[in-house]
This record gives sequence, C-alpha cells and structure tokens, in this order.
Amino acid sequence: MKIIQYGLWMILAMGMTACQESTPPNQPQETTSQTAHSDYVIMALGDSLTEGLGVDENHNYPAILQQQISAEGFKNVQVVNAGLSGETSTGLLNRLDWVMQLEPDLTVLNIGANDAMRGLDLALTEQNIRTIIKKLRNNDSDVILAGMEIYDNLGRDYVSGFKDMYVRIAEDLKVPFIPFFLAGVAGQTEYNQKDGIHPNQAGYRLIVENNILPIVLDHLEKNK
Repeated sequence: MKIIQYGLWMILAMGMTACQESTPPNQPQETTSQTAHSDYVIMALGDSLTEGLGVDENHNYPAILQQQISAEGFKNVQVVNAGLSGETSTGLLNRLDWVMQLEPDLTVLNIGANDAMRGLDLALTEQNIRTIIKKLRNNDSDVILAGMEIYDNLGRDYVSGFKDMYVRIAEDLKVPFIPFFLAGVAGQTEYNQKDGIHPNQAGYRLIVENNILPIVLDHLEKNK
C-alpha cells in the first residue's frame, strides 16, 4: 500500500475511533508485572496509536518498549500505557491532571491525529500540545514529542502546517523529538492491521526499535 493510500485510510479510520468520548479510562495499563516500587516511570500518552487499538495489550508499543528497556538492563523502569482511542488534544488536556497522578519521570507524547481528522484549527491543536508539555514539565516530567503526518485531502496548507507544527513546538520548547511516529510502518501492508493505519504487532515492534527506543535509551543513560 502506497503512502498516499495510507493517508486516506488514516483519515477514515481515525474517524471511526474519534467518535468515542475522551473520558478517563478505568486505569492506565501497567506494562510490567512489577509490583515493587519503580525508581523511574515512563508514561506513554496519546490516542489509539498509543493505546494499541486492535492488538493484544502485550503487543502495543508501551508493552514492547517495556520489554526492550528491561532487556537493556533498566530493571527499575516502569512503562505505563495512558493512551486512549479517539483522543484529541483537547480531550487529552482535559484528562491530564488525572493521568499525572502516575507521577511520570518521562512522558512520550503522541497526539493530534484525531484533531486533523476533524479538521480542527491547527492553532488550537498547537496551543493544546504546548500546554500539555508545559504542564507535564511543571509536574517534574521530562517529555519526548512524537510528530505525525496526514494525507493531503485537507489541503496542502493544512497538511504542511500540521507537520511543521510539531517541529516548531519541539524547537521552541526544546524537547527531544521523533519526527514521525509511524516512520517505516506507514503505508506498509505487512506492518499494519486491515484498517491500514493501526500497526500490528510487527509494526509496533519496528516503531519501538527504530523510532522510540533509541531516544528513550539516550534519555535514560543521561539521567542515570
């Protein structure tokens, strides 16, 4: 499947998930069986791409990140899945105080795709993401921002503005940046579910190994 086809399916599939209300889930998924105190908490925060819609909870990206981090020797690091399908940046901002009770040391933030699906004002989305990052930092969490890209049926200006928004936020707020969360997976049939936009187990593993793990490990090494 070509990248253009991916983008079209992204808009359609996000529409199916975005109809859900952005209400706090019963409990963020703890992606480790560890019950003892964790010295360091990583919160994966975002929408269905973070929650892992359509895959077993042991095969979403936070669970795979937990496995990889533990294999690298960081035994006291706990990854918590705070993703919610259908989430917009406004919905995430509204539930942020609730999820911050997890007291994350590091947050991997990926949000905005559902805003784009609805054609929301980019200025609103950008302001929401900036506020989310600032509130996380004010609560002693470092932040890694993961960017997204969208299909051009919303117009070239909107598409380029959406992509550039993440770059601008990362530069202005000086946060570590993953340019495209789905890099290497978007548009690749073998790495996606039948809807063409949500990664399967293999896709999530590739996302973690190539896009997320290197920047997270670098952060952990610097903060030992």
